[in-house]
Amino acid sequence: MTRKPDEIPAELMQPLATLPVFYELEGRRVVVAGGSDGAAWKADLAAAAGAEVEVFATELGAKLREIAAARANVRVNERAWRESDLEGAALALGVIADDEDARAFRDAARAAGAPVNLTDRPLLSDFLMGAIVNRSPLVIGVSTGGAAPVFAQAVRARLETLIPASFSAWARAAKAWRPAILESGLDFLARRDFWRRFTRLAFSRLEAAPTDADRAALLDETKRATQAPSRGRATLVGAGPGDPELLTLKALRVLADADVVLFDDLVPASVLDLARREARRINVGKRGHAPSVRQEEISALLVALGREGKNVVRLKGGDPMIFGRANEEIKAMRDAGLEVDVVPGVTAASAGAAAIRASLTSRDTARRVQFITAHSSEGDLPEDFDWGALADARATTAVYMGNRTLPALSRRLIAEGMDPQTPAVLIERATTPDERIVRGTIADLPEKVAQEELQGPCLVLIGAALAG
Repeated sequence: MTRKPDEIPAELMQPLATLPVFYELEGRRVVVAGGSDGAAWKADLAAAAGAEVEVFATELGAKLREIAAARANVRVNERAWRESDLEGAALALGVIADDEDARAFRDAARAAGAPVNLTDRPLLSDFLMGAIVNRSPLVIGVSTGGAAPVFAQAVRARLETLIPASFSAWARAAKAWRPAILESGLDFLARRDFWRRFTRLAFSRLEAAPTDADRAALLDETKRATQAPSRGRATLVGAGPGDPELLTLKALRVLADADVVLFDDLVPASVLDLARREARRINVGKRGHAPSVRQEEISALLVALGREGKNVVRLKGGDPMIFGRANEEIKAMRDAGLEVDVVPGVTAASAGAAAIRASLTSRDTARRVQFITAHSSEGDLPEDFDWGALADARATTAVYMGNRTLPALSRRLIAEGMDPQTPAVLIERATTPDERIVRGTIADLPEKVAQEELQGPCLVLIGAALAG
């Protein structure tokens, strides 16, 4: 049974609580009302963006005085604000306790044409100020629309661990190099290829600042790539067992740069959603005993998209190099003279072991792990196994695609000498909210599994190391 690749229509942007906007303030006037530490933070933020900041407050806190002394573009006026103070302001920022005064400040700012933000007063504000990750000129804003500021701060903290402070050097280099790249003679697609190469290098050398030699090398690589028959490339990416948090950082980066994503049926929507929003998404899934896209057609589609100059991500469940027909797709790309990379993922065996909290190896009972597929091209149990190795009491066996052939596998392993009491476990949809675990022995697991209505991908683990 075959089917054709199925492209998913582009979706409209989901509702946004607020529109993220990055506002240029260099040399522009910003008014801050209030003398508290909160007002000091707003003044410091605006000044860091290059604004000429004027603060109006009858009582100045120590933090605000410290900032005014340290920054030449922050001027303090020890008096209450007036309507005339807001004329010509690009922004109006306030930390005002009195309700009536806050509403008056809002009205005066709007009359002067200045967007206004009042701390802890979202209904009186034109915009919200979120948590910030500062790797300038790379700046990341995080907002929950005022619903959960503490959560936004936690997200910011997580982002800061992923993007070290030294990464700002790469952002500065990108800004400094852009004019030269625009004048390099490269066309649009080649310039885009340059910045993709730049990004890959940046993430591989986060702690080291880029050099002019790096720029020259990247330009040379890009120009040589433009002389090749095609500039397209494919990356085989392991989507893992289902939990999107198990994707590698490299997989996330590659997905964020994709033009087209060819994905399997087993890849959940939560993983697919991490791809670049503009990327085309094409389902090329293969499922046992169900209509599937032929492998030859998938490989041909990879090559065709590559020849169009596309950056293609081939998103596979688990790890692409384990029962994922990766060799066929890699060979097709290489035969076509196209670049191909691989980003490994968490394979089902590792996820299944984690689900049952049991190591696949043990110094006492399992010194070898073996992966097999119990599903032949005809849908039957393969006969060409080394059955003696599979029945070895000192090995752990991970059986992929073995749900339907489990009864036959059980009978054969016992016939080959495996102890019928050897622990065996089936894990369905490992690492997902719908995860299900069926425990037993190699003798009774088939009967237990037959009583379950299994819908998702399943893995069977067999071996003495799983006991307990």
